[in-house]
Amino acid sequence: MEKGLKKEIMLERMQNEKKELKTVRKIVFIITLIVLLIGVIGGSTLYKYIKSALQPLDPNSEQVVEVEIPIGSGLDTISAILEEKGLIKDARVFKYYAKFNNESAFQAGNYGLTKAMTPDELIKSLKTGKVYREPLFTMTVPEGLTLPEIAKIVEQRTTVTSEQFLDYVNSPETIDSLMAQYPRILTEEIKAENIRYPLEGYLYPATYPFFEEHPTVEFIVDSMLQATASNVTPYLEYLESEEKSVHWLLTFASLLEREATAKADREVIASVFDNRLKAGMPLQTDPTVLYALGKHKDRVLYKDLEVDNPYNTYKYKGLPPGPIAGAGKSSIDAVIDPAQTEYFYFLADKEGKNYFAKTYEEHLKNRAEHID
Repeated sequence: MEKGLKKEIMLERMQNEKKELKTVRKIVFIITLIVLLIGVIGGSTLYKYIKSALQPLDPNSEQVVEVEIPIGSGLDTISAILEEKGLIKDARVFKYYAKFNNESAFQAGNYGLTKAMTPDELIKSLKTGKVYREPLFTMTVPEGLTLPEIAKIVEQRTTVTSEQFLDYVNSPETIDSLMAQYPRILTEEIKAENIRYPLEGYLYPATYPFFEEHPTVEFIVDSMLQATASNVTPYLEYLESEEKSVHWLLTFASLLEREATAKADREVIASVFDNRLKAGMPLQTDPTVLYALGKHKDRVLYKDLEVDNPYNTYKYKGLPPGPIAGAGKSSIDAVIDPAQTEYFYFLADKEGKNYFAKTYEEHLKNRAEHID
């Protein structure tokens, strides 16, 4: 009896399996038929759509789109993220294209991608963890430059003249527009009465890739402001908690950029300035005098220290009205996390080595030994 029951169960299972197989075959047949009909009726349209979906969305775009690929993301998730960010036309086409080419092992992380990238370039970037696209040229803006000095580099590397650049960055219309775009970075402080250039210190020093032969002044400036925003944004919460502003941070950092010759020195010099500010002492830093004078000099003379200008920290206490140069990450980091010292004085010898002192007497001794 039990043996017969087992046989019946097995026969029933076999019949169910045959039924399921038959259903699957029907579904496959229907899908195949639909595909064939599409091929006859709209094959050309479908072909054009897929072809367009495998092209860059905007071949001339240079705007960098920030994309985060979470850990453990599969091809479905990655494709959806790229479509959501406007980097590809169709997530399904991208997914099947990647599968067809046996592409996998994509890396999680943060990427700066553009709409001008092809699916192959996007795939290679996501596999290597790097943005794979060769720029037509690059423009390097070193740390510690003033706005007019940056304008000269722009003129050397692009078709934008120095005059066009300065006219644009100093235009009230430009400033209002950029303040609207970057409200957390550009505040009313850049429009204060004593500010020489509103965007002084706000155009981040870095090497910028360009994928267009003749980038516009608007694009160049926006790229540099985006870089500043990227480097400053992590500190916004801290600045708010300390009741400090981005303007304060970039102004302080610009002094370090012009004074320091080594990364370690930046943190110690930051502590000197911090100690002097807390004690109500003038900062007395030579780079602010040179900025006040508006010209470069190999040596600051005693008569120069008397120049009546708000940027002159020998004559006016506290930080100057605004940045005196573009500060890099090391200087910004040093402002946020200075060394803990009791130094109030420092000087540099001819080789750029800094000597620090707690008292004015020690400072005079350093001067006698290393300067005079």
